[in-house]
Amino acid sequence: MDKNITYESAGVNLQSSEKIKNKIKDLAKQTYNPNVIGGVGGFGAMYKISGYREPILVSSTDPVGTKLMVAGMIGDYSHIGEDLVNACINDLIVVGAEPLFFLDYIATSEMIPSVVETIVGGISEACKNVGCALIGGETSEMPGVFNESNFDISGFVVGAVEADQMLDPINTSKAGDLLIGLPSNGLHTNGYSLVRHVFNLPNDLDILEEKIIESGETLGQALLKPHPSYYEDLKKVFPLCKGIAHITGGGLYENMPRILPNDIQAEFDASLWDMPSIFHFIEKTGSIDVDEMYRVFNMGLGMVIICTPENASEILEKIPYSNIVGKLQERVSEERVSLKNKK
Repeated sequence: MDKNITYESAGVNLQSSEKIKNKIKDLAKQTYNPNVIGGVGGFGAMYKISGYREPILVSSTDPVGTKLMVAGMIGDYSHIGEDLVNACINDLIVVGAEPLFFLDYIATSEMIPSVVETIVGGISEACKNVGCALIGGETSEMPGVFNESNFDISGFVVGAVEADQMLDPINTSKAGDLLIGLPSNGLHTNGYSLVRHVFNLPNDLDILEEKIIESGETLGQALLKPHPSYYEDLKKVFPLCKGIAHITGGGLYENMPRILPNDIQAEFDASLWDMPSIFHFIEKTGSIDVDEMYRVFNMGLGMVIICTPENASEILEKIPYSNIVGKLQERVSEERVSLKNKK
């Protein structure tokens, strides 16, 4: 046996890893506020909760799924950090919570400093945009677990909301309440396994340069549009909302029932909102049934608010790009969500 075996010969470069960790510390410090007691570098990150009377802690975790693979095919990771943060934060804020701090996890076969720095830079910027501190995380080199340059990332966010201000749609929503939609800009971070199958990726990378006639953008550009954060807009209307649903994988059919009382169903009219052209392009190319499209993708709605008819006009005024997309009604079938005028 070779007596000079080292960790590096086994595939782990400690020196390179230490350099990128120091860069991560610098990026994380840009998001710190006075509540951060111990951030990146310690064994455990520490955060002081202040300014609340009776805080309820809310947490969420998410990856970006196989969108990460598409970013690798295109060679553009510039929005992946943003995707990661906003996918997590949008789950957190649906109960009216304020994001407090974020942690990330990057697991790879080989640490590529430029890629990691790009992703963590995006994470840092997205955290700064919503006043959330990036206080910890982990990077792991695991040769043999991930092949070649493949890797995975996950995010973890913790927030807080006053106990008496937490949104409780299951106990407050009723027939006659209105549904207000906030538009999506595309797939966000869901449905990319179907997309890769439809477009035969990575076997046909040329398809990523094909233009989508309706929007004028390439398929690759449309697929890498960042998952937006809805926090800044939604926090203006939290007191006017009964509930909020983040429309992710499973679309309206799977995500709306999570906030509905058992005796209520949501009725949507798809003619009331615009749908990004990427969805038509996927549907046409893959000859996918329209019902399947609505069961996989958000189909143009990133968030859905439940509110009373009396509060609707003020919400629409405070979030000008939102619009009424349906209403709640008494449940009359096994279906929790009905959709008419699918397009």
